[in-house]
Amino acid sequence: MAATTTTGFPVAISVPASDAVRIGMKRRRSISPRAGRGLEILGHAIEYLTDEFVHEGGSFSAHNSQLQAVQMLMALNREIYFECPEVPPFSKRLFSLLHRRAH
Repeated sequence: MAATTTTGFPVAISVPASDAVRIGMKRRRSISPRAGRGLEILGHAIEYLTDEFVHEGGSFSAHNSQLQAVQMLMALNREIYFECPEVPPFSKRLFSLLHRRAH
């Protein structure tokens, strides 16, 4: 699956169709310490590269290696995030608890 970033460059991402519909919804995820550390490292790398790009006055073009690197890191960041399991909303957890107690 491919997506287009705000810069207009296509970025390949892998998001299941069921998750693609819910991307705009605010869903909490259970992020493990290992995934959290990976997200943190990727976030710092993305921030560093974008700061360097802005500081150097880079131009937006499809063949800019710095932008391609940022896009790859952002795709990895999304991949790690979407691999983390969603935390069911409170209402679903409460319903499940009540349903188990009733039976």
